[in-house]
Amino acid sequence: MTSQSLRDVRKYEEELERKTMDEARPKFHLSARVGWMNDPNGLSYYKGEYHLFYQYHPFSTRWGPMHWGHAVSKDLLHWRQLPAALAPDADYDRDGCFSGNAVVLPDGRHLLMYTGVCLETQPDGGRREVQRQCIAIGDGIDYEKCPQNPVLGEADLPEDGCRFDFRDPKLWKKKDGTYRCVIGNCTEERDGRILLYSSPDAIHWKYEKILAANNGRFGLMWECPDFFELDGKQVLLTSPQDMIPQGFEYHNGNGTLCLIGSYDEETDTFTEERDQAVDYGIDFYAPQTILAPDGRRIMIGWMQNWDTCNLHTRERVWFGQMSLPRELSIKNGRLYQKPIRELEDMRGEKTEYENVRFKDLIELEGVKGRRVDMEVSIRPGDEQQIYRKFAVRFAQNEECHTSISFRPYESIVKVDRKHSGSRRAIIHQRRCFVQGRDGRIKMRIILDNFSVEVFVNDGAYVLSATIYTDTAAEGISFFADGEVEMDVVKYDLI
Repeated sequence: MTSQSLRDVRKYEEELERKTMDEARPKFHLSARVGWMNDPNGLSYYKGEYHLFYQYHPFSTRWGPMHWGHAVSKDLLHWRQLPAALAPDADYDRDGCFSGNAVVLPDGRHLLMYTGVCLETQPDGGRREVQRQCIAIGDGIDYEKCPQNPVLGEADLPEDGCRFDFRDPKLWKKKDGTYRCVIGNCTEERDGRILLYSSPDAIHWKYEKILAANNGRFGLMWECPDFFELDGKQVLLTSPQDMIPQGFEYHNGNGTLCLIGSYDEETDTFTEERDQAVDYGIDFYAPQTILAPDGRRIMIGWMQNWDTCNLHTRERVWFGQMSLPRELSIKNGRLYQKPIRELEDMRGEKTEYENVRFKDLIELEGVKGRRVDMEVSIRPGDEQQIYRKFAVRFAQNEECHTSISFRPYESIVKVDRKHSGSRRAIIHQRRCFVQGRDGRIKMRIILDNFSVEVFVNDGAYVLSATIYTDTAAEGISFFADGEVEMDVVKYDLI
């Protein structure tokens, strides 16, 4: 039975959405129906559609008591908003329904597993969030919370596990019909780790072991884990809080870590081999993946950064958007990402240039827009004297622009939005180290009204950023300090 709280939310979001149908939005990145959006939740394929839930505060564009928003899509690009799926309306989740995941049960029902939060007064008078895992089961629209809730609590933690940081379950079904689940946790000293649980039915759970431990390496608490096989390797994704940069890795403080290794299913032993950042831009966090019906591993993240959440204006009724869905692969021991192939079905008018030689600043006829899929290949115009810097500037008018630049002598790619029109002293730049192959580099740049995602060298590196420049700023230009030769293929996305 739908609670009064959830009925009130559904009525509110429907009424406000109707009043603001003309609000400028991303076109193919999912954004909040109304109010606030953060982590993607419950990414799953059910009844012939992709379902994506999200952390949601419908009553404000600021973080607040967490609900679950809900949307569906046939292609992960064109989304239809559904009524909110969960509200914090039970004793065990009265202060928030935090992140989680979904599976399809053998009887055809859709199961959501999420973190229920209750604020508890501490001996010092302060209040802290006690976090437990909960279940809701439904039909793709309406979900009923289980009478067994919470299904996992502090009694199910290892001896030194912190009950205030125990969240974000990601579950999956094994070939034998049983279920496994990974959950983020930390010690009392906030050193992160990922816990593994097992279940015969996805409702009754048992603690198995610590699957992976931070041991002081990558930030503090580890949030939003995901664990899957990919191209013969095992991948653990997690989003550590408060990371310290290591060279050009992990510059976002709260960012996303990829651990690649091997997994022994008999002993549930994960052996790490390599680590890397998932996104080197400004805005990317808490991704979830899905194994699509055709076998692709697809990832979607929250396209935002906790340190830049004041970038939006008070007038806008929505805040928060998801990243472009990305197909994942492993090459040479590294996680590669590329835009979901369905994006190519949205390509409209094509503009192409080959072997353009230039110095300084140029514009090319037909190359402009804010919903664009553009591939740029760069090489030195003079092999004996490699250029010093190349940049693409976009979302550009007389006052504003955002840019992607490459300095071959330093092998550094940088996203820079300090001239995007922001009036706030927040993070505006991020850099990553890329092997530029003697001044040769490929960049695929995806623009969608309020965002840019740059896939470097076929997806070996990705840099994402939100931008809130007026959408009338459609200019694109190219800059070179030194002589470059450039190929450009640009499609309007429709």
